[in-house]
Amino acid sequence: MSLISLTIPSRMKDLGGFTVGRILPFAKRHLVGPFIFLDHMGPAHFTAGQGMDVRPHPHIGLATVTYLFEGGMLHRDSLGTEQEILAGDVNWMTAGRGITHSERNSDAQRSQTRTVHGLQSWVALPKEFEEVEPEFHHHPAKSLPVFEIGEVALKLIAGTAYGHTAPVKIFSPLFYVEAKMPAGTQLQVPAEYAERALYLISGEVRVDEEVVQERTMPVFAEGADVMITATSDAHLVLLGGANLPEQRYIFWNFVSTSEARIEQAKVDWKTGRFAKVNGDDEFIPLPE
Repeated sequence: MSLISLTIPSRMKDLGGFTVGRILPFAKRHLVGPFIFLDHMGPAHFTAGQGMDVRPHPHIGLATVTYLFEGGMLHRDSLGTEQEILAGDVNWMTAGRGITHSERNSDAQRSQTRTVHGLQSWVALPKEFEEVEPEFHHHPAKSLPVFEIGEVALKLIAGTAYGHTAPVKIFSPLFYVEAKMPAGTQLQVPAEYAERALYLISGEVRVDEEVVQERTMPVFAEGADVMITATSDAHLVLLGGANLPEQRYIFWNFVSTSEARIEQAKVDWKTGRFAKVNGDDEFIPLPE
């Protein structure tokens, strides 16, 4: 029996003048643990004067997790937050009952040629936390656990894995780990979580006898003992967590266990009831 239950390819999407690879949600798999959305951003190359502009937009029922491998961006939200995120940092924004935010490049960032490369993910909140007050937390790179297993370099972005726990506030059991594997090394996937997956950013790895291609996500069979072997230098993330028992509905930037709640969020955005991002009057209209 294969250790991989499904392999998800990335699909190209255009956002705010730059292209991303969309991995989750997928038609055959909406969640891996609480992870319900994953975009691979870039690498996007900007010349001086150019910038990334994701205009203000709303969220409910989830937390956004921004993690960059290269470059930077400026997060602003309706709580009054204005936070630059740089490579290796984590921005965790809990939307809860509702928040509005934008992701742009600052004037200083736009003044120089640069590359932006990273991952944007959403974590669905457990039902009892879907309507919590919105929060934003920034975690500098130096605050996150960095460690090695043999020659494999690891960094814990969020959750608990390999005996380490990140300082990021979470709402259900999960793990989110960056790994850099030299050719010929091996890494065991944490076994304590029901749902687990790998996303290969670059290089090539093998799981059992199955080759994993760049920019794909193999989802592992529950309970399987999974060993990853790097057949070249490889850069990847491992993620997953406990299963969320209720069905999740997703429309645009809204996630909820209730279809009626999503319909209310649509009306609230169209009628301007969401709080606004100070100093940023643009917005992304509700898709019709």
